[in-house]
Amino acid sequence: MAKGDGFRKNAEDYFWIILGSVVTAAAISIFLVPYRLAPGGITGVATVLFYLFGEKVPVGAIILTLNLPLFAFGYKIIGRKFILRTVVSTLLLSGLIDMLRPVAKRFNELMTPEMQAERPDYLLYSIFGGFFMGLGMGLVCKSGATTGGTDLAAGILNRIFPGITLGRALLFIDTVVIIFVAVAFRSFLLALYSIIALYISTKMIDVIIGGTNFAKSVFIISDHAGAIAKDIMTELDRGVTGFRGVGMYSNTEKTVLYCVVHRSQMQQLKLLVRRTDPNAFVILSDATEVLGEGFMHMND
Repeated sequence: MAKGDGFRKNAEDYFWIILGSVVTAAAISIFLVPYRLAPGGITGVATVLFYLFGEKVPVGAIILTLNLPLFAFGYKIIGRKFILRTVVSTLLLSGLIDMLRPVAKRFNELMTPEMQAERPDYLLYSIFGGFFMGLGMGLVCKSGATTGGTDLAAGILNRIFPGITLGRALLFIDTVVIIFVAVAFRSFLLALYSIIALYISTKMIDVIIGGTNFAKSVFIISDHAGAIAKDIMTELDRGVTGFRGVGMYSNTEKTVLYCVVHRSQMQQLKLLVRRTDPNAFVILSDATEVLGEGFMHMND
């Protein structure tokens, strides 16, 4: 890839990271935090702590504080090439959430007289909050970054306890947060609405990054198969199998790579393949069930 193309691609990625962070922050500030809706993850924990601290410590500051130790522990998990983007996204998200508090207050004032005569429409806010939060986070993830938080925590758990898959780790963390919401706010109803927001945001992320299944199976045909396989194994920590193939048009032998990755790793996979061989032929397909190391056990 030429230097100009690389700069343009990086600029484009950071544009979507910034836009995604703005959308996510708006969703959290306007639709979720004011109504005590905490859809899992670090954001959910920060929302609960915000009210437990008497609304004196800003939500964004709590999110940033909770993420700092995760960055320290998860440095090797997300890799050097993606740490900068993740830090930028997290800093933006934390700052924007607090900056948008006046906007959220004004929105609540406008909504109160007409639509909240008795109590807030929690279902409406959980749907819109989950939708826009998922939209924003999806844009960030698609650009080769994360918003920190749950993704890092799940990755750390998976490394410490290999028997716990990434999917199970995410489910476990979000479940603990939802229980925390119910206990802290003494409201089973708020916990249920938080689950709705969490479900919608998760589905929206899936739509944005291009898949709804647990994993993706990938075939890669390239003249630089060895270098690509090495990058996949070192940067994504995924196994790769090579098959000997023959191009029937050119009648030349090539190594065909095959691997299975989590849906959250798809964008990283595309980036590292493009980096090594922009002309590589890549086939992505849904893997509805994957059994084996790094995924589900055979007896599950």
